[in-house]
Amino acid sequence: MYAFSSLFAIISPVSGVVTFVSLTSELKLEEKNALATKSVILACIIALFFAISGEMILDFFGISIDSLRVAGGVLLFTVAFDMMLAKVSRESITEKEIDKSMDRSDIWIFPIALPLLTGPGAITTVIVLMGSASSILQNIAVLFAILLTFAITMVLFRFSRRIYKFLGYTGMLVFTRLMGLLLAAMAVNFISQGLWNIYVSFQ
Repeated sequence: MYAFSSLFAIISPVSGVVTFVSLTSELKLEEKNALATKSVILACIIALFFAISGEMILDFFGISIDSLRVAGGVLLFTVAFDMMLAKVSRESITEKEIDKSMDRSDIWIFPIALPLLTGPGAITTVIVLMGSASSILQNIAVLFAILLTFAITMVLFRFSRRIYKFLGYTGMLVFTRLMGLLLAAMAVNFISQGLWNIYVSFQ
């Protein structure tokens, strides 16, 4: 449950609906749904790749999981701060990049799959969650949480126009701020746990 809530907060698919709707506003319904499917599948593959290979990457660069917890916590807190201000996160995608993407045909790759859905914050969270798992069962739970999060994202993106009409821009902003608050709390937890473990290791 913790893995799912962490991933859902950082990926924040409901908040991503606003950006997705703006990027696909000129597309027909079938084209929009096809784009949603491709982008979410690609994002899920990227997340699974880092979940499986993240520990090897850390070992290669000589980085401890607790160091990544602290660095990732700082990164997540900056993302959460932007979300609480209802701004597009600088960690994922800028307004300028959104404007430039309107005329491109590969927006399902950039900026939707990467970095909107699997930005540095999401990748860091996935690696930390897998690195924190103490058993194969917990590893499987993290992988399942990734699949569940992106399955929900797929549904939300395919029905993005209806959701946007139902909630409206104000409703999206309220949800974004709530997710930002939860993400900020998780970021503090990452930082405090990482710092404590680093401190204990030097004792």
